[in-house]
Amino acid sequence: MRVISGIARNRRLKFPHGLNIRPTLDNVKEALFSILGEYTAGKETLDLFTGSGALGIEALSRGAKKVTFVDNDFRCTHTVKENLESLNFINKAIVLTLDAREAIKYLESKNKKFDLVLADPPYQTANIFLKILAESDILKNCFVAVIEHYKKDILAGEYAGLTRSKLARYGDTMLSFYKRT
Repeated sequence: MRVISGIARNRRLKFPHGLNIRPTLDNVKEALFSILGEYTAGKETLDLFTGSGALGIEALSRGAKKVTFVDNDFRCTHTVKENLESLNFINKAIVLTLDAREAIKYLESKNKKFDLVLADPPYQTANIFLKILAESDILKNCFVAVIEHYKKDILAGEYAGLTRSKLARYGDTMLSFYKRT
């Protein structure tokens, strides 16, 4: 697993082994950030269900202002911290070892707002997660949420004011892009 583009291009990332984690394939990651284009630069980004932190680190490499990484497994957040330190991105990151729902509540309590949300929830939970995200108060008015999900997970076109603007398929992986309506 590596960083695709930006200032950390081609740098290798550590991956937490022994866990039931599905890393985002390089071709999917490249397609996702190609679709986002320059949108990542200067944005406050939230990487939920982060695993190794590959999506958030890619955003930092491409100029994101700050990334908050969230995973409920300490082994994942430990690996994220190691990756951030090896790339000298630790000062542009917050790493939280929390369940996604708890993290959203915590971030709301701190009045945190995000321009970009990157999420790869466990299979068959994307619908639940999108409902929670849509009802939260952590999204700026002009934001994009990108949900990576399995091709058989059918997501609604709208969740409490979040509307899907794009759907892309890469093998068994789908990327759903949502914006506030």
